[in-house]
Amino acid sequence: MLRALWAYRGFIWSSVLREFHGKYRESLLGAFWSVANPLTMIVIYTVVFGQLMRSTLPGHEQTPFAFSIYLCAGVITWGLFSEMLGRLNGVFLEHGNLIKKSNFPRICLPAIVTLSALINFGIIFTLYLLFLAIIGHWPGVALFALVPLLALQLLFTLGLGIFLGTLNVFFRDVGQLTGVVLQFWFWLTPIVYTLPALPEKVRGLMALNPMQPLIAAYQQIFLDKTLPAFGPLLPLVILTVIFLLLGAGFFLARVGELVDEL
Repeated sequence: MLRALWAYRGFIWSSVLREFHGKYRESLLGAFWSVANPLTMIVIYTVVFGQLMRSTLPGHEQTPFAFSIYLCAGVITWGLFSEMLGRLNGVFLEHGNLIKKSNFPRICLPAIVTLSALINFGIIFTLYLLFLAIIGHWPGVALFALVPLLALQLLFTLGLGIFLGTLNVFFRDVGQLTGVVLQFWFWLTPIVYTLPALPEKVRGLMALNPMQPLIAAYQQIFLDKTLPAFGPLLPLVILTVIFLLLGAGFFLARVGELVDEL
């Protein structure tokens, strides 16, 4: 699969650029909206939670905008996960006509989705870093921990997304169910609330949520400006390996039948 991706790298990159340009082709302000939307989100979270509601976090009473930093760190990284998984879930159905008419490695489609989501994430994340720099809360060297965390998140999402996307071609209920699960999953992950705010019994159940330690690690980097503990991420690493093997195995086993089912 890696060899096929490299051989078709030109097709993948041109598809990503075409998708990005196509998103704003009919708008007067064009790519400005790719900046305006995430900027609006950061401003709203900062004003509403940081100023109007005066929300704060235990142990961070002296940190200005503490809750806004915490909230944005979770929302932005969850947004990458949600966008990737949501699109991977329907990627083969969405490009059904292209698959029927053209002969290219089907694994290029998840790669296009991943790169497109990364571009959107890069724009939003750059604005978030500018926001941290302006308020004087730059995370410093802890920012380097972002690399392994992002790599782990991308691989986990890819494995799960390719498995669900392939399954969705044969069982269309998977697409609908994934959308519902994602909504519950968001609210079951400490993003708009904190883990210590939950009852002790519920906190124990959070160990079953693989996204909880990952989002907590991001929040620690940006709020505490310290390197996160990687030990709690071990279950997610194991799940990532399982889903990568499961997704690749299922995709390779059924890729020949995709055209007949579309």
